[in-house]
Amino acid sequence: MVDAYKNLTESRVYEKLVTLAENPFDMTEPQALQADNRLARYVCRRQLLHLHYGTERINDRVLDGLQLLADELRLVEQFGQMRRGAVLNRIEGFDSENRRVLHTASRDLFSTAPAEPAASGDAKKELDKLNGFLEDLETGRICNHRGERFDTMIQVGIGGSDLGPRATYEALKSYEIPGRKVHFIANVDPDDAAAVLANVNLARTLINIVSKSGTTQETLTNEHHVRLALTRAGLDPSKHCIAVTGRKSPMDNPDKYLQSFFMFDYIGGRYSSTSMVGAVMLGFALGFSQVREFLHGAALADSDAEELDIRKNIPLLLALLGIWNHTFLGYPTLAVLPYSQALHRFPAHLQQCDMESNGKSVDRQGRGVQTKTGPVIWGEPGTNGQHAFYQLLHQGTEIVPVEFIGFLRCQYGFDTVVEGSTSQQKLLANLFAQMIAMAVGQPSANPNRSFSGNRPSCLLFAEKLTPLVMGALLATYEAKIVFQGFAWNINSFDQEGVQLGKALASGFLRVMNDPSGTSETLEKTFLNQVLEMA
Repeated sequence: MVDAYKNLTESRVYEKLVTLAENPFDMTEPQALQADNRLARYVCRRQLLHLHYGTERINDRVLDGLQLLADELRLVEQFGQMRRGAVLNRIEGFDSENRRVLHTASRDLFSTAPAEPAASGDAKKELDKLNGFLEDLETGRICNHRGERFDTMIQVGIGGSDLGPRATYEALKSYEIPGRKVHFIANVDPDDAAAVLANVNLARTLINIVSKSGTTQETLTNEHHVRLALTRAGLDPSKHCIAVTGRKSPMDNPDKYLQSFFMFDYIGGRYSSTSMVGAVMLGFALGFSQVREFLHGAALADSDAEELDIRKNIPLLLALLGIWNHTFLGYPTLAVLPYSQALHRFPAHLQQCDMESNGKSVDRQGRGVQTKTGPVIWGEPGTNGQHAFYQLLHQGTEIVPVEFIGFLRCQYGFDTVVEGSTSQQKLLANLFAQMIAMAVGQPSANPNRSFSGNRPSCLLFAEKLTPLVMGALLATYEAKIVFQGFAWNINSFDQEGVQLGKALASGFLRVMNDPSGTSETLEKTFLNQVLEMA
C-alpha cells in the first residue's frame, strides 16, 4: 500500500514545470515539426496502439519533468497497488465507500499469475457461466415459449450500465452474429422505453436488466415498463428477463429472472464494461470468442500500464500530457475526436468515466485541492465535426486540446475510389490535416483568414477497430483517468456528487404523487427546497 499520498503541488518538480509552462514549445516556428525528427521521435508504440504526440506543446525538458513527476508521485506504483487489491476508494479520516478497485481483475484472465487471484477467479466463474448460457441460447436449450430462438436483446440500465456497454456495442457492431440485434433503454423518460419496445418482436427478445444494487430508480422504472409490455403481449417476463446485479441484491431472484450474472462491489459502474455489465450483452451480440478477444485486449493494455518509462507507457503518457495541458497550460476542456463512425458513442462514455471520476474538489485527505482537477470532456466523430465545431477549435478564443483516434483500415472492408482516393483515405487525410493545421496555423494579412496555431493534439492510432483493439482502447482510457486521479491526489472511484439530486428528487415525487397536488404546489415545493438549501 502506498504509505502517503502527495499533492502534485508538493512535488519537487512542480515549480520547474510551472516555469516551463510559461514558455511552452512553439509549433508555429518555421520547421518546428520537422526539426530533430520530431514527429517520428514523439511516438509511443505498443502492440495494439500507437500514440503520436509530436503535435503537443512539449519538448524533451517537459517530458523529463513529467517523468520526474510520475516517479515522485509513484503513479505506476499506485496503479500496481490498485490491480493487486489495495483499498483505494477512500478518503482518509472520513466516511467513504472504503473499497478495493478491481475492474482490471475482470479481464486478468490470460496470465498464469493474475494480479489479484481471488477477484480474477470471480470473473472467470461468471465468464464460464456466460459461456454456458450462450451455448444454451445457440443450441435452443433456452428459447421462447414457441421453441424459437432469441434474436434480440434489450439492455436496461443507466450510467455505467449503459454508456460503456452501448459505446462498445456500437464500436463492434460489424462483428455481430448475423440476425442478432441489441437495443438499450436508459433514460427514465418514458418515450425512451416506448420507442425501443415499438421496434422489437418481444416474443424473441431477452431483456437484460443491469443494476448492481438492484434499486436504481430509473432502471427499476424501465424494467416495470418492459415487464408490463411483455405481459400485455401474453409473455411470461420471468422467461424473458435476465439480470446482472450484485449477489443477494433484490434482483438476485430466480423466480423473476431466467438467469442472473453477478457484478461485485469492487468494480465501479463506469469501469464495469469488461465485467458482466458489458460481457453479457457483447456475448449475445458477438459470440463468446469475440468477448474473450475484447477482454484480452484490455488485459494487454493493463499490463502495459505498469511500465515506468512514460515514453513507453501510453495511458501514463496520455495522462501526463493531459495534466500538462490542463494543470500547467490552463486549458479547461478536452475534445476526444474519433475518426471512426463506429466510435460515435465512445466520447459519451469517456465523458462519464472521466468527469465522474475526476470531477472532485477534495483530495484523499479530505482537504480542498490545490489545482484544477478533471477537465470537461466532450467530442463527436470526424469528419462530421469538421462541419460543426472545428471553427472554434481553429480560431476560437478557447484553446481546446484534442485527442484524435484513428485506424488505418475500415471495419467492413467495403470502400470505393472516388476522384482518385478511397473514403478511408479521405478520412485519414482529413485527420492528419487537422492535426497539422491546429499545430502550425496559418498567418494571413486578412485577419479573418489567420490561424494562430499552437493548438495541441495527439493521435491514438491502430490498424483496425477489432474487439482486441477496442478492449485495449477502453482499458487505456480507464488507466489514463486513474493515473490523473492519482496525480491530482483525488479519489477517482466514488461519485458522491450524483447523490444530492437523487435525494432532492424524492421530495418532488412525494408532491407529484399527492392526489391533491397541483402545478402550484409543485412550484411551491421547488421554491421551498431552494430556500432551504440557500
